[in-house]
Amino acid sequence: MVTVAALQTALTDDVATNVARVTDLVREAHGKGAQIILPSELFEGHYFCQTQREDDFARAHPAEDHPTLRHFQQLAAKLGVVIPVSFFEQAGPEHYNSVAVIDTDGRNLGVYRKSHIPDGPGYQEKFFFKPGNTGFRAFKTKLGTIGVAICWDQWFPEAARAMTLAGADILFYPTAIGSEPEEPDFDSRDAWQRVMVGHAVANAVGVVAANRIGTEGGMTFYGSSFVCDARGDKLVELGRSEPGIALAKLDLEQIRRVRASMGFFRDRRPDLYGNLGR
Repeated sequence: MVTVAALQTALTDDVATNVARVTDLVREAHGKGAQIILPSELFEGHYFCQTQREDDFARAHPAEDHPTLRHFQQLAAKLGVVIPVSFFEQAGPEHYNSVAVIDTDGRNLGVYRKSHIPDGPGYQEKFFFKPGNTGFRAFKTKLGTIGVAICWDQWFPEAARAMTLAGADILFYPTAIGSEPEEPDFDSRDAWQRVMVGHAVANAVGVVAANRIGTEGGMTFYGSSFVCDARGDKLVELGRSEPGIALAKLDLEQIRRVRASMGFFRDRRPDLYGNLGR
C-alpha cells in the first residue's frame, strides 16, 4: 500500500515564492501520510509557453546542480518521500520540458523529457522545447515502480502502455492545462480526465494527475487534479479552483492482481500492431 498525493495551487511568476508554496504543500501532504507527492508542471513560474518570448529561455537551467532540484532532493530525504519534480531543462544548446524523479533518500533517479510537444494557441511549447529523447521509463523508487509523463503526453495511449510495459504500477502526470484562448466555449476538462482514466483501465495501473489553478495571462487553469485506481474509479478529485491536496491510497499488490486477472498483457498482439510505429 502506498499513499499518493497530487498538489494543486495557483502560482506566481516568482521562483522563490512558488518553491516555498509547493514545499509547504509537500510538507502538508506528508503530514497527512502521503509518500509519493506530485507537484504540477513547470511550477517554478507562470506557464510562459502562452507566447513566444526569447527572454523566457532564461528560465531554463541544467539538471546538474539545479537549485530547485537540489532543494527538493533535500526535502525528499528529510521527509522520506518520493517527489517527481517538473523543471525547464537546459542541456547544452537544447531545451526540454523535464521531470526529475527524486527518491526517498534524496537521490535523483533520472530525468524524463517530455516526448509530445504541443503547438497551438496558448500552448506554444515547440518554440521552447525539443521533443524528449529519454523514451518512456519506469523508475524503481523505494516505494514502488512508477512512470512519469508530462501534460500533452497524457493524451497518448502509447505512452501509458510503454510505461506499464517498462514495469510501472502507477502513472504520474504533472500538468498545466486550462482554457483555450481561441475557443472560449470549449472545455477539455472532462475529456482530459477520461483519457487518463482510460489509461488506468487499459493498463491496470493507478493514475495521479496534478494540474494548476488560477488565471495567468489569457488562460484560466481548471485544476481538477485527481487520483484513480486500476479499475478506473476516481478515489479523490479536487475542484476547478480550490488549492489543496488530492490524497489517496493505492494497493500495489491489488493493482498487480487486477492487471494479471484482466489479461490485457496476456492477450495483447504486438505482432499485429506494426503500423502503430508509422
